[in-house]
Amino acid sequence: MKIVASIAIAILWTITSLAQDLDTLRAEGYAALYNLDYQTARARFQKMIELAPDHPAGAQCMASSLWVQQLNQSWELKATLYSTGAITETKSQVDRKQSDEFRKWIRRAKNLSQARLRKDPRDVEALYFLGAAEGLEASWAGGVERKFMAAFRSGKDSVEHHREVLKLAPDFRDAELTIGLMNYIIGSLPLPTKMLVATMGVRGSRKRGLETLQRVATEGKWARDVARVLLVDLYKREKRWDDAAQVARELAAKYPRNYLFKLQIADALTSQIVTLRKSKKPAAAEEKELQEVFASLLRDKTFDANTRELVNVRWNIARQQLQ
Repeated sequence: MKIVASIAIAILWTITSLAQDLDTLRAEGYAALYNLDYQTARARFQKMIELAPDHPAGAQCMASSLWVQQLNQSWELKATLYSTGAITETKSQVDRKQSDEFRKWIRRAKNLSQARLRKDPRDVEALYFLGAAEGLEASWAGGVERKFMAAFRSGKDSVEHHREVLKLAPDFRDAELTIGLMNYIIGSLPLPTKMLVATMGVRGSRKRGLETLQRVATEGKWARDVARVLLVDLYKREKRWDDAAQVARELAAKYPRNYLFKLQIADALTSQIVTLRKSKKPAAAEEKELQEVFASLLRDKTFDANTRELVNVRWNIARQQLQ
């Protein structure tokens, strides 16, 4: 009996230690990713894959890193990603190699999750990662490739799997991310389109979607910062400039090497100043902060030529808007 007990303790310790190692690597990887250090992020995620090749976390993180990088490389795309007006736009040019790499990791994450679910259909972690991979697939199809029906199908699958997660683990806040985003997107569609998707059993609410994403942003674990990034854009879409600026400030403080968060602050402040001026309200504090944000960006000697050009372009746009 003592031998059996010792073996059981050793197995439990190994599993616990592996989980802790994966969590540490995942946290370090995402910190690097949001600080625009893609090389370090992927090195951490690759280590996750080496430590646990049968676990979907590493593959899902790899796919996530490619998605975030794609968004960061295109400021215009990032600013309009979840605008319903984007549905009528033409498809953007996609780097085939990057797209193939993304889909490779998505397939692996889904396959590994499904393999675990075949052994245990109530495996909460496997259900979550399957839904997370499908959610990334939807974001890539809609935001990068402009394939909106494919995005809708993957998003619907993601929501279904994450609702199963919440039935088994009601406090699993990360699983609410795709549910909240889908709610918002469906709730923002024009009425004819909204009625069409309702015939497929899909309904949405902008208000409920925002409330769900806000809950993930405050109570989530791994999805907390993703929810914040989404909320910045959605708050701007709702013309909630102060809220958009505040969330962007939180992200900029946590990830100081990510200049895009500072540009998000500047964008929200610019729109807020315009709104305040139209209503004849004081905007001195916002104007001062806007100047300070751009002054700090223009002083940064670590930026390459392309980044300096982007900062100057955004500063010129802001000044034109405020003339």
